[in-house]
Amino acid sequence: MRLGRKRKRKIIKIGSCLILAAASLFFLGPYLWMVLISLKPKVDIYEPGKLIFSPTLENYISIIEDANILDYFVNSIVVSVVSTAISLVIGSFAAYGFARFYWKKRENTAFMVLSQRMLPAMAIVIPYFLMAMAAGLLDTRVILILCYLLFNIPFTILMMRGFFEDIPMEIEEAGKIDGCSRFQVLKELILPLSLPGLTATAIFCLINSWNEFVFANFLTSVSAKTVPTSVMLFLSVSGTKWGEMAATGVLSSLPVILFGVAVQKYMIRGLTFGAVKG
Repeated sequence: MRLGRKRKRKIIKIGSCLILAAASLFFLGPYLWMVLISLKPKVDIYEPGKLIFSPTLENYISIIEDANILDYFVNSIVVSVVSTAISLVIGSFAAYGFARFYWKKRENTAFMVLSQRMLPAMAIVIPYFLMAMAAGLLDTRVILILCYLLFNIPFTILMMRGFFEDIPMEIEEAGKIDGCSRFQVLKELILPLSLPGLTATAIFCLINSWNEFVFANFLTSVSAKTVPTSVMLFLSVSGTKWGEMAATGVLSSLPVILFGVAVQKYMIRGLTFGAVKG
C-alpha cells in the first residue's frame, strides 16, 4: 500500500516537472529563437529550419558600429533610471498620504490619479507632441522623462499604498513616542520595512520606461532615441534586416533581465511583513 502511494507521488512529481518544463519552454521559446537568429550568419537567417550553423557576432558588431546602438543605450539608461527614481520619491510620498491620512473624497482622488495610468499612449501622444514642440523639448530626454512620470507615478502610488497599509500603525506610534517626527518615521521605519515593495515597484517602473515605444518613437528622432525605437532602423524598402533586429532585441532585454536577477531576493515581501506582524 505504501509502495503504491510512493510510486503515485513520484509519478505526480515527474509529471509536474514535465509540465513546468514544457510551460517554461513555451514562454522562453520566442526569446531563445531571437537569440538563435542573432547568432546566425546572414546567409542562414532565411533558413529557419537550419539549427546547425557556425555562430557569429557579425550582427552585434554591425549594430554597434553602423547603427550606433550604444548611444541609444545611454539614452535608455538615463531616461529609465531618472524617471524611475523620481517616480519612487514622489509616488511613495503620495502613497503614504493616501494610506495614512483621511480626507473627504479621498478614494475619488485616488481613482482620478490612478486613471492616468489607464490612458493608452496612442490617445495622448499627439497632444504631448504639440506641447513638446511649443516648449522646444522635442527630441530631448526631458520630454521622455516627463511622459514616463505621468505613467509611473500613478503606478507607484497604486503599488506602494498597499505596502504602506500592510505596516501596522503601532510601529509609527512607537516611533513618535521615541520623539521621531512624521518624516523621520517615514524615513527610518516605514521605508526600510517597505523595501520589497519599493524594489518591486522600481522593477516595474524601470521595465515600463525601458520598453516604452510610442512616446520614444513619436517624440524623438535622433538625439534622444532609445533602444526599443532603434529596431525601426532595420526596416527598409529593400527588406528587413532580421539579424540586426534580433541582436538589438537581445541587447535591449539583457539589462532588465540582469536587474531582475540582481534584486529578486527583495521581491519576497512576505518575509519582512510576516516578521513584523508576528
